[in-house]
Amino acid sequence: MFGKQVKLFELFGFSVHLDTSWAVIALLVTWSLATGYLPDRFAGFSPLTYWIMGVIGAAGLFLSIVFHEFCHSLVARSYGMEMKGITLFLFGGIAEMGSEPTRPKVEFLMALAGPVSSIVLGFVFYGLLLLLTAAGLPPVFAGIFGYLAFINWLIAGFNLLPAFPLDGGRILRSALWQWKKDLLWSTRIVSWLGAGFGIVLMGLGVVSFLAGFPIMGMWYFLIGLFLHQAARFSYQKTQ
Repeated sequence: MFGKQVKLFELFGFSVHLDTSWAVIALLVTWSLATGYLPDRFAGFSPLTYWIMGVIGAAGLFLSIVFHEFCHSLVARSYGMEMKGITLFLFGGIAEMGSEPTRPKVEFLMALAGPVSSIVLGFVFYGLLLLLTAAGLPPVFAGIFGYLAFINWLIAGFNLLPAFPLDGGRILRSALWQWKKDLLWSTRIVSWLGAGFGIVLMGLGVVSFLAGFPIMGMWYFLIGLFLHQAARFSYQKTQ
């Protein structure tokens, strides 16, 4: 799944690696913030200020994804699962498991930990936004923390979609597993849903591209392709 990786640091026994493909998303986020999102909402700053805000926003996204995956890993390790580390790559991040969960409860709690952590972190950033605004500090800070609150809630919402191997798909698999007592059958069902959702995203990408939104269309298509392949691979791995 990954290309060349660089080890960044180790935290509580978890190694955090950065795949070289993550540079693409970092540049894209910085560019979109500096040239679109921030100027549209906070006019009157210099181009350099917008670019600095964009870099800080991308760094905040990086830390948010690490926090999301770190919470997955902490819950998994508390139930005795082997965790190889955390890797950030083109489509976000992943907590690398040495094996699948052994019980539906473990799967449920491990999967739920990520979205819950992102929701909580979003409220933390939103609270900082309110405090800084009330203190009368320049709106440049409000722009950064407002974006980080929004992006964490977006990460939580996207990951809760019932499309395996997203967190929502794993939550659904845990429920089906608990019901049928059959991990392989449960994985097959959620993998079909994940692969189907990937096809829908790819179709949406084509439509967006033809409608005159090439960058959005490209990302929809690539994320859909990744989810489709990851769902199929996950089922094969479980088999």
